[in-house]
Amino acid sequence: MSFTRKATRRSVIGAVAASAALVLTGCVAGEGSGGSPAANAAVESGTLNIDFATYNPLSLVIKKKGWLEASLKDQGVTVNWVQSAGSNKANEALRSGAIDVGSTAGSAALLARANGSPIKTIDIYSQPEWAALVAKSSSGITTVADLKGKSVAATKGTDPYFFLLQSLSEAGISAKDVTVQNLQHADGRAALENGSVDAWSGLDPIMAGAEQKGATLFYRNLSFNTYGFLNATESFLKNKPKQAQAVVNAYEKARAWAVANPDETAQILAEAAGLDLAVAKTVVLERSNLNVDPAPGEAQRKVLAKIGPTFVETGDVASQKQIDDAVATILDDSLVKMADASAIKDS
Repeated sequence: MSFTRKATRRSVIGAVAASAALVLTGCVAGEGSGGSPAANAAVESGTLNIDFATYNPLSLVIKKKGWLEASLKDQGVTVNWVQSAGSNKANEALRSGAIDVGSTAGSAALLARANGSPIKTIDIYSQPEWAALVAKSSSGITTVADLKGKSVAATKGTDPYFFLLQSLSEAGISAKDVTVQNLQHADGRAALENGSVDAWSGLDPIMAGAEQKGATLFYRNLSFNTYGFLNATESFLKNKPKQAQAVVNAYEKARAWAVANPDETAQILAEAAGLDLAVAKTVVLERSNLNVDPAPGEAQRKVLAKIGPTFVETGDVASQKQIDDAVATILDDSLVKMADASAIKDS
């Protein structure tokens, strides 16, 4: 055999081997249209880490009903539910990879994205009035102006914190004129009730519970409340698109169910949060618009653009460019556009 024929034979064998390796690699990675269904399914098996939160009633419905477990079981997916005590905690879990999908306020999602967290908003789960300024009825505090020189509990990185900042600015009071005690939401309520702080920038449903016990919501402003954002890490969206679509499908099934069954939704919230049913009904029926357009879009973009400069003023974000880039890249409506609630199985 001549050298030329030997070289040609080696080249052909090498090409076949390389092609086989590429095919195998494609199957393992689930890339391209050539990957087998079994191989692609294997890529998406494993665990879906998703949060639930008392400030996100739809998450409670999905968890209670077991819809994701039923729908993803055949794909070999285990659903791991992780509770978020606030938007700041959900952001921490998303950034660390502890969860793939998490619930935050729009303001908190923007803050995270602007500071480098690789998340996308894939669904709008509510348009709530969940934040307000709260004081004891006996405190003598009746206006925002009364907060000058006072101490206020708020959870930094969440809607109530940014609600406080916007309220102070509107009243012509510098944030430096108020002592902010950075406490998690439930701890803020406790601090108000035991007199450790003069006021609290509260969050429902904890705030509704405090109101039932006699606290006063002395300042409310719906326009200072940002939407409920359902966020996912970019790596999850890229590597497990079928799971991501299943999550949004489940949210849209939960939305329709909650709108049709508000009293039962309130009951689920009451059980999950340890609330009186009357308090849960206040949150669900009076202060939560669950029938909001779920597609992240222009309405949310306007809200984010409005709150963004406040982050720069307070030093929470270094530059306006970071805000602008985040506003331009955080919203992703593709999964909502393809949402199919009927694809979600009952448990």
